[in-house]
Amino acid sequence: MTAPKPRTVNASRTLLEILESLRELDGAGVTELAAHLDMAKSSVHSHLATLEETGYVTNDDGTYTIGFKFLRLGEYTRTNHDAYRMAKPIVAQLAEETNERCQFIVEEHGKGVFVHRRTGEYAVRTNTNIGKRIYLHATGAGKAILAHLPPDRIEAIVDGIGLPARTDQTITDPDELYDELAAVRERGYAFNKEEGMHGLRTVGVPVFDPDGDVFGALSVSGPSYRMRGERFNEEIPNMLLGKANELELKIEFES
Repeated sequence: MTAPKPRTVNASRTLLEILESLRELDGAGVTELAAHLDMAKSSVHSHLATLEETGYVTNDDGTYTIGFKFLRLGEYTRTNHDAYRMAKPIVAQLAEETNERCQFIVEEHGKGVFVHRRTGEYAVRTNTNIGKRIYLHATGAGKAILAHLPPDRIEAIVDGIGLPARTDQTITDPDELYDELAAVRERGYAFNKEEGMHGLRTVGVPVFDPDGDVFGALSVSGPSYRMRGERFNEEIPNMLLGKANELELKIEFES
C-alpha cells in the first residue's frame, strides 16, 4: 500500500505565490499584487503584513519587495551543499584561465539557476545575478543539462515551459532542439551561438553526480569576436571538460 499524500496548506501556498509574484514584478503594491494573483486585497495585505513582520519582505511607502533575509537562506543553501561548495573554486579557476565570464548552473523546475559566477579580466558584464533563472534551451549550460535529462523530463520541460525566442538565433522548434541535444550528447558539450543574447557565445559542459545523473553544468561565455575558431571549438571545450571531470571526482571522493 502506498503512503497517503501529505496534506498541503493553502495559506503556505499563498505566501509562496506572493513571494514569487514579488520577484516576477520586481516589487509591487497591494492592488497590483491582488490583480496579478486574482486575490482579494485584504488577503494579500494580511499575508504581506506577516512577511514584513518576519523580515522576508520590505515595505517602502506601499511598495513591497523581497527582503535581504532571503539572501541568508540562499547563502545557507549554497554553502551547505558539498557539491555546490566544491564548484565555486572551479568556476574561479576557469575565470582566471579564460579571462571570460564563467558560471555553474543547475536545473530547477525546468529552468536554469545561476549558483556560482565569476568574471575574468576581459569578461563581458551581463545581468546574470546568482539565483537568476534562465531558459535552458537558449544557453550553453542549459543545453548541456537538458541533453542529459531523461527523455520524458525533456519533453515535459519543452511542453510546459515552451521554447521562447531570446534572439533570432534561438532554437524554437522542438524537433530542431531534439536534434541539437543529440549532437550535444555525442560530442560531450554544448554551444550557444548568440541564442540567448546578441553578440555573446557560450560553451557549456554537463557535470554528473556519482550515480551518473546530470547535476549541473559549467560554462564559459564571451563576445563573439573572441569566442570563435579553435578557441571556441576546441580550446575552451577541452578546458571545460577537464574542469568538469575534476569537479566530478571531488564530488565523488570528497563529499
